Amino acid sequence: MSDPQLVLADRVRAALAAAFGPSFADTDPVIRPSQFADLQANVAMSLVKPLTQERGEKQNPRRIAEEIVARLDVEGLVSKVEISGPGFINLTLADGWIAARAQDALEDDRLGVPEDENPEKVIVEYSSPNVAKEMHVGHLRTTIVGDAIARIGEFLGENVVRDNHVGDWGTPFGMLIEHLLDIGVAAAERDDSSVSDLTAFYQAARQKFDSDPEFAARSRTRVVRLQAGDPDTMRLWQVLVDVSKRYFNHVYARLGVTLTDDDIKGESFYNDLLNPTAQELTDKGIAEISDGALVVFPPGFKGREGDPLPVIVRKSDGGYNYSTTDLATIRYRSDTEHADRVIYVVGAPQSLHFQMAFSVARMAGWVKGGMRLEHAEIGNVLGTDGKILRTRAGGTVKLAELLDEAVERAGAEFDKLNHDESFDAATREAIVEAVGIGAVKYADLSVARDSEYIFDFDRMISFKGNTGPYLQYAATRIRSIFRKAGTSPDDAHGPIRLEDPAERALALHLLGFGAAVKSAYEAAEPHRLATFLFELASSYTSFYENCPVLKAPDEATKQSRLALCALTLRTLVTGLDLLGVPTPERM
Repeated sequence: MSDPQLVLADRVRAALAAAFGPSFADTDPVIRPSQFADLQANVAMSLVKPLTQERGEKQNPRRIAEEIVARLDVEGLVSKVEISGPGFINLTLADGWIAARAQDALEDDRLGVPEDENPEKVIVEYSSPNVAKEMHVGHLRTTIVGDAIARIGEFLGENVVRDNHVGDWGTPFGMLIEHLLDIGVAAAERDDSSVSDLTAFYQAARQKFDSDPEFAARSRTRVVRLQAGDPDTMRLWQVLVDVSKRYFNHVYARLGVTLTDDDIKGESFYNDLLNPTAQELTDKGIAEISDGALVVFPPGFKGREGDPLPVIVRKSDGGYNYSTTDLATIRYRSDTEHADRVIYVVGAPQSLHFQMAFSVARMAGWVKGGMRLEHAEIGNVLGTDGKILRTRAGGTVKLAELLDEAVERAGAEFDKLNHDESFDAATREAIVEAVGIGAVKYADLSVARDSEYIFDFDRMISFKGNTGPYLQYAATRIRSIFRKAGTSPDDAHGPIRLEDPAERALALHLLGFGAAVKSAYEAAEPHRLATFLFELASSYTSFYENCPVLKAPDEATKQSRLALCALTLRTLVTGLDLLGVPTPERM
C-alpha cells in the first residue's frame, strides 16, 4: 500500500533537491496529519539556518516554502497545495489517488504492505516463566506483548526467533527435587498430581526448606549434584521441567500465543557457557576481583554514594548468577546465532540490570556491527486501587484464574446484548472464550508497554470504547453485511470510488495500515498498531452510519461500498491477528 506520508516525503525531497541543490536530497521532511488538510509538510523552518549559511543572508521560511511548492510534482496525487503560517505546506490528497491506492490494497494478499527486502535476524525474548511456579499476572504483559512483536516482525518478513528464557536452573531446584522425591516421582507425571498445582508445590518445598534443617541440608547437597550434572538428579530435574512445560503450553494455547517447546532456551541451556564467559572477560582485562568476587565496573554507573556499580560475574563463593547468564546469552546470540537485533520483553524494574549488562557486552566486543540490544520495558499491572494487582488475600494473581474470570464476565456481558441470531451452546462458548481472552489481550496491547495500566474487567469487557470486544464486533458487523447480501467479502472487487466524505475518510485511513505496522515493529510498541485499528473501527462506524451499503442509491455505489467494507474487514482481522486477538465469525 502506498502510504501517503512516505510518497509525499519522496516528492518533497525531490523538490528540495531541485530548489536548493543535490545536497538537500537527503533531507528528511516531516510529513504529518493536519487539521487544515490531509497532511502537512513541515520542512521550511528547518532549512532557514543551512540556507542562510549557504546564501549568506537571512532566509524567510515562507519564501523557502514557496520555492519548494514551485518545484513540487504532485500531479494526480494532491488536489490542493497551500502555504500557511510561517512556512507550513498543507496538502490535500486527490480523491482519485486515494481510491486507486485503496483498490490496489484490496487486490493485494498483503494489503499492500511490502516485505522487508533485507530481512534481519531478530530474537524476541519474552514470557520467561519459572519452572515449578505458576504463571501470574506479571507474566501476562511480557507474554502477549512479546508475541505481538514477534508476529508483526514475521509479517514484515523479518527472520524472527522466539526465545522463551525460562527460569529452569539454580539453587531452588535443590529443594524442589528433594520435595519431589518425598511425594513420589511417579505421581508428578500425572496431570492430576499435586505437582500440577505448581504454586502449592513450590510453597510446600519452601516451607520444608525453611523449617526442616535435615531437608535443607539434603537440598543443598542436591544443588551440588545438579550443578555437577549427576544423571539421577538431572532425570528428576527433567520431570519438573516437563510438568511445567505442560502447564505453560496450556496457558499459551488459551492465550493464542505462538511459543512452543522448541522456543525454550532456559537458563540451563547456557550453564556450560558461564565459565568460558567469565574467563573471556578476565582474559580481556575487563573483569577484576573485588571483595573476592569477579566483577566488571561498566563506566557511567554509580550508586547513591557515587561509588561505581559492579556487575557481578562470579560470586565470592564461586557461584554464578543472573548477570552471568545474561552475559553468556548475549555472547551466544552474537557469536553463534548472529542476531541483528535482540528485543528483551522484560519488566521495567530490570532496566538498570540490562543497561549494565549491555554495557559490559559492548566492552567485551560481543555487540558486533550493527547488532542492537533493546530492553522493551514492561510496566506493572495495577488493580483498580492503583496498586500492584493482587488477590484479596494479598497474594499473586494466578494468570489462569484471571483468564477464567475474564471469560466468565465476557459471557455475562455477551448475554445482556440483544442478538439478531441465536447460538447453540458450543458456538456461544467459543465466542465468549474469544471475547474474554481478546478483551484481556487488547486491554494490555492498547496501552504503551512501558506504562502501568489498571486492570479493570468492567472497562475491558465493554463493547463500547477502545476495547477488544468493540473491535471484534466491528469485524463481525461487516461480516453480517455480506451474509445479508448473500455474498462473500472475497467477491467484493469494487471498483472503489469516493463520493461521500465518510467514504474518503475511511479509505484514507486504510492507507496508513502499512505505516502503522512498520512503526509498531521498529519501536517494538504494539500499541501503535492497536491505536490505528481502533481509529479504523471508529472511521468505519462513521462510514456505516452515513453511507448505506446494501441500500446504496445505485449498483456501482453499492459495489464500491462493499469493497470498502471488505478492505476494512481484512485490515481489521489482519491487524488484530498481528496482535494475537481472535476475531469470531459471529457475535
